[in-house]
Amino acid sequence: MKDLTAVKNYNYSGEKIFDEAKDFFPINGTDHVELYVGNAKQAAHYYKSAFGFQDYAYRGLETGDREKCSYVLRQDKIVLVLTTPYHENSAIGEHIKKHGDGVKVIALWVDNARNAYQQAISKGARSYQSPQEVSDEYGKVVTAGIHTYGETIHLFVERNEYNGYFMPGFEKLESEFKPIPTGLKYIDHMVGNVELGSMNTWSSFYQDVMGFANLITFDDKDISTEYTALMSKVMTNGNGRIKFPINEPAIGKKNSQVQEFLDFYAGPGCQHIAVATDDIVYTISQMRSRGVEFLYVPGTYYDTVKDRVGRIEEDLEVLKKWGIMVDRDEEGYLLQIFTKPVEDRPTLFFEIIQRKGARSFGKGNFQALFESIEAEQARRGTL
Repeated sequence: MKDLTAVKNYNYSGEKIFDEAKDFFPINGTDHVELYVGNAKQAAHYYKSAFGFQDYAYRGLETGDREKCSYVLRQDKIVLVLTTPYHENSAIGEHIKKHGDGVKVIALWVDNARNAYQQAISKGARSYQSPQEVSDEYGKVVTAGIHTYGETIHLFVERNEYNGYFMPGFEKLESEFKPIPTGLKYIDHMVGNVELGSMNTWSSFYQDVMGFANLITFDDKDISTEYTALMSKVMTNGNGRIKFPINEPAIGKKNSQVQEFLDFYAGPGCQHIAVATDDIVYTISQMRSRGVEFLYVPGTYYDTVKDRVGRIEEDLEVLKKWGIMVDRDEEGYLLQIFTKPVEDRPTLFFEIIQRKGARSFGKGNFQALFESIEAEQARRGTL
């Protein structure tokens, strides 16, 4: 028996740091992220091999589930659930057929799932799942869910009285393959892409339904090149543990990265998951050696970094070697890098980020990042 206590112990305090957030119900952090995938066993092997995740829990035929199987992986405070249906005529199968592999559930850890659900529904959220309690010999878990953009779901998870492996219905997952972790710590933020004209609708949803605040707004002058642009609003809860940037495409000469995502995902969805590390050089060196592909950053990017960012602790030549970008705000600086899409459709990718005090999102890197993304789009013929 093993509990999820470690998932609850985030690296930062739980006090309210964004006073504009009303926090209609407290959210302690990200409980887990569930991806619907075509082959969960193979996807689990990829995330273990390439990203350093570890086996944690399993649900499937062997546990009595005749509809689907799920592999639960964990690295520090990040919990990934990879789910595949057993039959083609299922909601999960239809989701995969339409979207490919992608994020279905962004689960939020709360102290009271029933209250969170009732608060959200009373403020206009659309129900996905009314509160349900499941239990086994290790205790109970209460879950409830609401719809958000596209077919993405927020599941409220109350697990204060559970000491088993993940949830009732799951059993411990073990194998002989135990790759070394790559140093990933927790989910920093998750980005949603929505249609043109929908950004304000969904940022208002998070404000009105969940009590979030608008942390920062980027317009097409902030995030653009000669050819493409996007607009974004970053929504956060009061303790800053949950941050959801909402992107929409902006009108440009060519097809933006957001529109490319919408076209290939067949609608709105989660574009990328940003995961934090305490040593980005170690993390990226490990991930590259295991086959993870990252966006190319032109060497000329580093010519102006010192002038723009000032003094940093890291060796700039080492950052250049690994393609790690740097940006600074009034509270410190951050280091970040973006993978290429982790599947054949140019949809879901990951951001690796290390914060040295900064709370921002790398605005100074937008130009180089957009140019790198455009170069990949041009190679794909989708720009």
